[in-house]
Amino acid sequence: MTVFRMPAEWSEHEGCLMAWPTRADLWDSVLDQVKGEYADVARAIAEFEPVTMVAPPGHAADARAHCGDGVEVIELPLDDSWFRDSAPLFVLDGDGRRAGVDFRFNAWGGKHHPYDADDRISGLLLDRLGVERIASDMILEGGSITVDGEGTLITTEQCLLHPNRNPGMSREEMEAELKSRLGVTKVVWLPYGGLLDTETDGHVDGVCAFVAPGKVVVSLPADPAHPDHARMRANRAVLEVTTDAQGRPLEIVDLPQTVFTRVAGEEVEVSYLNHYLANGGVVVPVAGLPEDEAALAVLAAAHPDRKVVGVRAAAVAYGGGGVHCITQQIPAARPTA
Repeated sequence: MTVFRMPAEWSEHEGCLMAWPTRADLWDSVLDQVKGEYADVARAIAEFEPVTMVAPPGHAADARAHCGDGVEVIELPLDDSWFRDSAPLFVLDGDGRRAGVDFRFNAWGGKHHPYDADDRISGLLLDRLGVERIASDMILEGGSITVDGEGTLITTEQCLLHPNRNPGMSREEMEAELKSRLGVTKVVWLPYGGLLDTETDGHVDGVCAFVAPGKVVVSLPADPAHPDHARMRANRAVLEVTTDAQGRPLEIVDLPQTVFTRVAGEEVEVSYLNHYLANGGVVVPVAGLPEDEAALAVLAAAHPDRKVVGVRAAAVAYGGGGVHCITQQIPAARPTA
């Protein structure tokens, strides 16, 4: 039987997938601002690897005008623009052959309607890319997991065990499906996502991220008044006594910087942890505030062989996410004989 495994995000990419923001009921008065931010992210990533922007029918010209010639734009039916969660999760077999796992998508527990086009987009993308589709009946968003490519997956109980995702599945059944579809052998459950992350119910990409084998960057707000000050320390305590699938203790890099800013009259948190690893680069959401510099320095030290680039993403945060949330890597496949 062919065994597929999801590679780590730092593995070589063929490119990056993004989706153009058009949902007026989500973005409201910041729609123009967020289009500019998505385009800035796309152009930043395109300095490292090819970017394909998927736009809803009729919106390709708008996307091209914002993104420029360095970003490919195609049209496919979409409801929303969070490809970390609705696009396929790509996996490779032992020979380097690529496939895409098509998990179900229900808009983070039915928080936005409609979402039927986003539930179908994985299959459409895989067909367009000529990549084998592996179907799963489990509802799963890519932002709810981080993998090391060597058998370990980290997630949060707050998200995956929420009854609005898979109420008919037990924790053990979820683990079995993750192991079967993504080729992991160990699932690490952290208790908490972000308290303010009511949109995704606590995705792990606001909590921690694998950055190398046996190495994890953890959000650890330094301010005792931060709503996640104690919660993230409880998560860190779990990681301190955890070994990965290879039996290694985890090296933990603390990311203490946090920043809040105001968008459209609302206070939003820009998460430095919610970054994208490109070929040779790290694209990080920033807010244009003094805290940015220290956070970028932490991530630069964690990725000594990559160029770290900050991109303003306050409006993306207003919508409920960051750079990681709006991107999905396509790992490079090795040629078959």
